[in-house]
Amino acid sequence: MEISFKNARIKKECEDYKKLVREYGSLQARKIVARINEFNSAESLYDISRLPQARLHKLSGDLKGCFAVDVKHPYRIIILPLDGEAADLKTITKIKIEKIYHNYH
Repeated sequence: MEISFKNARIKKECEDYKKLVREYGSLQARKIVARINEFNSAESLYDISRLPQARLHKLSGDLKGCFAVDVKHPYRIIILPLDGEAADLKTITKIKIEKIYHNYH
């Protein structure tokens, strides 16, 4: 799967393990890196949906059109599909990481 980032700050944060540890702690940092590695290994969002630990789910409200994957409660990674149809996850092969979010509503 092809991954892009909402902005340079998020990209730099996700690609620098030390920054992740400083921002989220070592356990969360390891989980975030694991999720990003899963995205890199997947062919489509369907592959991610088959991983129970990721708990891929659609979002609503202000984040309608986005999906989230769990990291470790209360954190999750918000992603925006850049291609394909939300109804057919096998068609989504490009995503943008919007943010790492820590507040469930």
